[in-house]
Amino acid sequence: MDSTIRLEAAPPSGQQQTRSDQSSKRRSMFASTIGNVLEWYEWSAYAVFAPFIAAAMFDSKDPVSALLSTLAVFAVGFLMRPLGGVVFGRIADRRGRKFVLITTMLIMAGGSLLIGLMPTYGQVGIWASVLLLLARVAQGFAHGGESATANTYIAEIAPPAKRGQWGSIVFVAIFGGSVLAYVVGGGVTSVLGAAGVAQWGWRIPFLLGAVLALAALYLRRSMEESEVFEAKAAAAEVAPIPRKAIIRAVLLMIAMTSGITAAHYTWTSYASTFAITQRGMDPQTAYWASVIAQSLALISLPFWGRLSDRIGRKPLLIGFSVAMVASQFPLMGMITSDGWTLAVAASLALCIVAIPGALLAAVLSENFPTKIRTQGIGFAYSLSVAIFGGTAPYLNALFNSWSMGWLSSAYIIVLCLATALAVFRLPETRGIDLKDA
Repeated sequence: MDSTIRLEAAPPSGQQQTRSDQSSKRRSMFASTIGNVLEWYEWSAYAVFAPFIAAAMFDSKDPVSALLSTLAVFAVGFLMRPLGGVVFGRIADRRGRKFVLITTMLIMAGGSLLIGLMPTYGQVGIWASVLLLLARVAQGFAHGGESATANTYIAEIAPPAKRGQWGSIVFVAIFGGSVLAYVVGGGVTSVLGAAGVAQWGWRIPFLLGAVLALAALYLRRSMEESEVFEAKAAAAEVAPIPRKAIIRAVLLMIAMTSGITAAHYTWTSYASTFAITQRGMDPQTAYWASVIAQSLALISLPFWGRLSDRIGRKPLLIGFSVAMVASQFPLMGMITSDGWTLAVAASLALCIVAIPGALLAAVLSENFPTKIRTQGIGFAYSLSVAIFGGTAPYLNALFNSWSMGWLSSAYIIVLCLATALAVFRLPETRGIDLKDA
């Protein structure tokens, strides 16, 4: 009797296998996301502590020049991302997604450790600036591969009907890493004060990131490989892809991403620096205002991803462009020395940026075939981010140093219009099967 009851109560073996597969995919998604959060934390910590790094690594006699130099190094790191995206993308499309996600984690952690331990300008002169540049170049190279592979990997392991919702996790990691960087920034500033942070406290977030990377590496070792990649790799023949189709996809993805990434980096990486250097806001206040804004945007991401699975990708992407064009000037003009102004302006801006952010992994993956998916994303996305995102903090600071801050907002508006034009040319890809791509 007991044996019969147990047999009748047991689910069919196929159902058990399905549940097991879904559980394994969720664990893999978690491992990828944790590592992605830490990589974005290490990447964002540089922007958060830019004013302090400027004083430590460059000639402090000209504060504006030092800040611009620090932001220029920030941009150089981004310029390495397309190369990293192509190199690691090619490796990921040949050897698998898991191998690249582990390798890029190691490189990012090494760069973070170097920044945390390197001597200052006062100790070794120009060599401090050189070491900082090399560390950021290595991180930019790894980051290009990490971003492309993470977008590909999550989209490929997601159920087709929930790809938007699952894909939003990639941008959750981006915001999560940035929030973590600002939390550490606010905490270190609260404990040590501005003087202590300027002297040595700015090293803490980089050393912390290097240590936490060990835990992320342990988790990533247990990830499963993408079934979409394995199926394509096992295929006897893969039809050649027309060059014209590849070029079209790359150009559309670059244009689509331009407005998204410019708005994102302006409001995550530069807004607090603007509040501190141009509006006289207390650094600690600016950090916590940014934490509030990015946390609210992070919470909204799964909602936008799920909505795109229901109504499609294109309506939401167009909605982002319209909302950003209408709000950029008013929101930037709202910021004063009062912390609440940055919190409100950045919260509204980043919740708008979260709309396309939630969709990026799905849209990018759905517009490239499996054979070149990671390479395509690595080049198009990384190049767009390098040109339009990595330079955004530098251009913002430069325009404001010329007393022409309005040009920054005009620049973002033009790029958001480019995003809208690209989206009009894209097909609606909600729910397609990536195994057929």
